Amino acid sequence: MEDSRATSAQPARSQPPGSRSRSAQPPRTEPPNTRPAPAPGLGADLHLDLPWSGTTGVRAALIGALRDAVRSGRLAPGTRLPSSRSLAADLGIARNTVADAYGELVAEGWLTARQGSGTRVARRVVPPEPAPPRTPPTAGPRRRPAYDLRPGSPDVSSFPRAAWLSAARRALTAAPHDAFAYGGPAGRPELRRALADYLARARGVRTDPERIVVCAGFKQGLAVVSRVLRAGGERDVAVESYGLNFHWDLMRRAGLRTMPLPVDDRGARTDELAGLTGVRTVMLTPAHQFPTGVSLHPDRRAAVVDWASRAGGLVVEDDYDGEFRYDRNPVGALQGLDPERVLYLGTSSKSLAPALRLGWMVVPAHLMDEVLAVQGAGEWPTGALEQLTLAEFLESGAYDRHVRGMRLRYRRRRDQLVAALAERAPRVRVSGIAAGLHAVLQLPPGTERSVVQGAAWQGLAMDGLSRFRHGADPRGAGEPGAEDLGAAELGDALVVGYGTPPDHAFTGALEALCRALPG
Repeated sequence: MEDSRATSAQPARSQPPGSRSRSAQPPRTEPPNTRPAPAPGLGADLHLDLPWSGTTGVRAALIGALRDAVRSGRLAPGTRLPSSRSLAADLGIARNTVADAYGELVAEGWLTARQGSGTRVARRVVPPEPAPPRTPPTAGPRRRPAYDLRPGSPDVSSFPRAAWLSAARRALTAAPHDAFAYGGPAGRPELRRALADYLARARGVRTDPERIVVCAGFKQGLAVVSRVLRAGGERDVAVESYGLNFHWDLMRRAGLRTMPLPVDDRGARTDELAGLTGVRTVMLTPAHQFPTGVSLHPDRRAAVVDWASRAGGLVVEDDYDGEFRYDRNPVGALQGLDPERVLYLGTSSKSLAPALRLGWMVVPAHLMDEVLAVQGAGEWPTGALEQLTLAEFLESGAYDRHVRGMRLRYRRRRDQLVAALAERAPRVRVSGIAAGLHAVLQLPPGTERSVVQGAAWQGLAMDGLSRFRHGADPRGAGEPGAEDLGAAELGDALVVGYGTPPDHAFTGALEALCRALPG
């Protein structure tokens, strides 16, 4: 409820000189649960509209009203304001509230306060209100979605704050002095040793610390690799026909051209690499293809490594969602088949949080010098303290405990999703759920765009499969581009990120999803 109050300061009624009121009248009584009306102020009248509410607060409303009165010119420069006691009495609020508001406006330069002169409007030029920005009209809702089922993000509310803080304290206490100096392009040796042990044990990666380069997330690692490839004379890179558009953009900005490799229910069609003339590099997500959710078939895993060996080429492995597998043993990294022909890229963005900006590259020996040269030539490094904290987090076992806990949580969510769809939308087929943080929901032909738009109007954000098609409009329109001719069409579907919402919002997100699906 809004409350608009105006002051009406009245002069106090004087009494005859020398007289004091010692009346014998009985004391006044007041109704219970009421307070007496505030005594009228003793200063000049000042009209202020204070539309405060439970979210705004009296102090903020008073500051805003005074600032608006000065800005509009209603309070001219030099105008003396009522004392804090007087204005507080007129408004029926605490004197400290008025004093605090005056103090803040003095600090901002709107008012001046001098001993003996009171509080006055500052004598300065007040700039006009800025014109509202001219933005073209946009179609569709602009409000923040009530529920978010877009893929690509973990439940960031589950970040292990206490365990991370404990690791940070231990890492800081034990940090050597050189950790606070400028570091080298490869990253802290403590983290590289911890990563070498963890990746060998959990992902089947064959490496040693000297072959690991720490980077500020996956995007930076891919940008560095792309620049190395272009500097080495490469022009074309084969990529899966469905994936993340910003990955392809990074390669293109480095001067590479991306060539789509069709994807089916066994992963990327690596047998077609031999037919791509001039292509000696391919980027794959073999553990859990994004967005289809399939793993690269063992025959194709072996075939792509053999192709790279024969062609003298390189496989860039994005170990997407490799740590989150539910129904059978995790699929090991492709890098383990041939460490000299596979460059491995990993990140903590899904296992911990994207905000950490911690990623790593496991680099073949023949590319190590080139990668370090590019990494050290102006790339933004990850802070040494964050690297030391992650090293401690890995070595203490806290990382394994967190990943196991999140794996159970995400599996429960996946099972809830499958059960809800079986009950509410039995004609919708679900796939890609053996691992990762998203599922693919097949839709009737021609319905993807309308379902996504209809969900947005209901406050549910989610993506259609066509958004991730090579050459598609990155805004999700799904229109084929000039480089889309080799991409196989997988039909209409939704890519539902069940790992994105916090726990308290997941049930509501499922309900909104079921309402949005075609009957």
